[in-house]
Order: sequence, then structure tokens, then C-alpha cells
Amino acid sequence: MKNHPASTQHGFSMLEILIVLVIVAVALLGTAGLQLNAMRLTKGSQFRTQAVFLASDFAERLEANKTEAILGTYAVGQGNTVSTSTVDCVAATCSTANLAAWDIRQWEQSVNNLLPQASWNVTQTNAGDPTTYQIVISWIDRSDVKNVASGGITDSYTATRTVGNADD
Repeated sequence: MKNHPASTQHGFSMLEILIVLVIVAVALLGTAGLQLNAMRLTKGSQFRTQAVFLASDFAERLEANKTEAILGTYAVGQGNTVSTSTVDCVAATCSTANLAAWDIRQWEQSVNNLLPQASWNVTQTNAGDPTTYQIVISWIDRSDVKNVASGGITDSYTATRTVGNADD
């Protein structure tokens, strides 16, 4: 049996450890990147879910006050500022017109609070009985790293609702 001198083996274990450390570091960085991407997609999905919920909420408000919906009172137009309504329909009895103004204000506040840099456009696309409304909710999704320098990307959700007394 031939003995190799110990001097030829110096540093070999250290080199193996360094290679393993580099491989583990690259794997951990890749995992962290995947985690970051998953979190970004989750946040975008959360915003879209909120927009769907908010559009459904507005559609239900239309259904609850068909008289004003048919008249076109719920047409908000393009905006991103919460309208003012002095009447509180929770604390006091309201007319259908006051209820519409209160509904719009409550809904706009919700959109403003739940979505980043939100804007909305509610238009009456078909007047009369039945009437059709188009609800468009937009927001800035800043979780898109590629577009953060430009302020993020604009994302939107559109819903349509037809309301009429003939539906009763």
C-alpha cells in the first residue's frame, strides 16, 4: 500500500466547502426570488378581488334603489374624488334621491380605501326601463417591479348591470 504524502491533500476540504456554499447560496437566492414573485402576484390578485367585490356592491345598490337607477342618478362619471353627501341614510330616513347620493358616497369611499390610487367611471349605457350601467374600476398596481419607475401599471375591472322594474 502506497502512502501519499499529507502535503498533497492540503486545502481540498476547504475547496469542497466553498463550492457547496456557493451552490447553496444560489439555490437560496432563487427560492427568495420565487417567494417575492408569489407575493407580488398575491397582492395583484387581492386588488382584483376587491374590485370585483366593489363592482358587485355597486350593482346591488342599483338593485336596491331601482327608481333612481332607472332615472340615471347612479351615473357617477369619471372620477377619483369622493363626492359629498350631507345626508346620513343610516341615521335618518332618506328619499330615493338622497339614498342614491349616500350610496354613491359610501361606495366611492370604499373604492378609495381599498384600492391604491383608484379611479372609477359609472355610466348609464342604456336609459329607460330597464336601464344598463357599466361600472369600471381602475387602480395602480405598484407591485409590478418592472413598472415601478413609471409609477406602476394601471389595472382595471369592468362590470355591467341591467336593472329595471320589469325584473320584479
